[in-house]
Amino acid sequence: MNRQILLGMPLALIALAVLAMVPFHADGYGLSLAISILNYTVLATAWALFSGPTRYVSLATVAFFGIGAYTVAVFGEVLAWPLVLLIALIIGLVVALVVGLSTLRLSGVYFVIFTFGLAELIRQLVTWYEVNITRTLGRYVFIDITTEQIYWQLLGLAVLVFLCGMLIRRSRLGLALQVIGDDETVARHVGINTTTAKVALFALSAVFMTLSGAVMAPRWTYIDPAIAFNPVTSFQVLIMALLGGVHRLYGPVLGVVPLALLFEYLLANFPNHFSILIGLAFMLIVYAIPRGIVGLLEQGRGAIRGSWRGLGGEKRL
Repeated sequence: MNRQILLGMPLALIALAVLAMVPFHADGYGLSLAISILNYTVLATAWALFSGPTRYVSLATVAFFGIGAYTVAVFGEVLAWPLVLLIALIIGLVVALVVGLSTLRLSGVYFVIFTFGLAELIRQLVTWYEVNITRTLGRYVFIDITTEQIYWQLLGLAVLVFLCGMLIRRSRLGLALQVIGDDETVARHVGINTTTAKVALFALSAVFMTLSGAVMAPRWTYIDPAIAFNPVTSFQVLIMALLGGVHRLYGPVLGVVPLALLFEYLLANFPNHFSILIGLAFMLIVYAIPRGIVGLLEQGRGAIRGSWRGLGGEKRL
C-alpha cells in the first residue's frame, strides 16, 4: 500500500498543478462551474469521511455549511479573512461536538431524522435572531475576495480533506470506525470507545463543511437563512456521495462531477421542478447502483480477473 502511494504521488501532484491553473484558462462560466464542483467535492468527501465507515446517514451537512456562510456574513466586513475563517471553524467545531455528544448514541432512522431537524432548528434560530434582534432578514456580503481566490481556497480544502481521510483510514481510529460500521455492539465488546471515535470524526467532517460554507459565502452578494440553510444542499451531497461510492475515499468525487453538471442543467432548464427531479435521481441511484460507481468498477475488475484466471486454467489443462 505504501508503494502504491509513492507511485501515485507524482500523478497527484501533476493533477493538482493542472487544477491550480484552471482560473488562468477558464472563462467566467467555466470557473463558476469549477467552483461548484470543488465545493461539492469538499462537502461530499467530508460527508463520506464520517458516514462512509460508520454507516450513519447524516443530513446535517447544510447546518454546518450555513454556519460557515453566516459567520462570514456577520464578521466578514469587520475582521481579517483568516480570523473570520478561524471563528467559523471554532463555531462549527463547538456545534458539532455538542450535537455529536448528544445524538451519536442514536442510530438508524432516528439519527437521520435528528440531523435533518438540526438544520431546520438552526435555520429557525437564525431567522428568529435576525427578525427580532437585528430587525432585518438577511445580510449583504461585501468582501474583497476574488472568484479565483475562492477557487484556490476550495482546492486547498479538497486537498486537506483527502489527506485527512488517507491518514485516518490508515490509523487506529480508521480501524475502529470500520468495526463500528460493521457491528457497533461488537466494537464496544472489544474495548473500542465508540462515542469518542464517532464524535471525533463527526466534528472533523463538520469543520470541513463549515469552512466550505465560509469560503463560498463571498460568492453570494446577499445571504438569508433560506439560502444558507437550504435543505436541498444536504440531499444533493448525499446523492453525490452515494452515486460515487462511500467505501473508497475517492468515491464521492466520481459522483460529484456528473451530478454537478446534471444539477446545473436542471436548474437552468427546469427550475420549478428541480426538487422533484432530484428526488427521482435519488431513488434511481439507490435502486440501480447501491454500491456506487466505485462498486461497479470493482465488480467489473473482479469479473475481468476471473475471466483471465479461467482462461489460464483452460490453457494449463
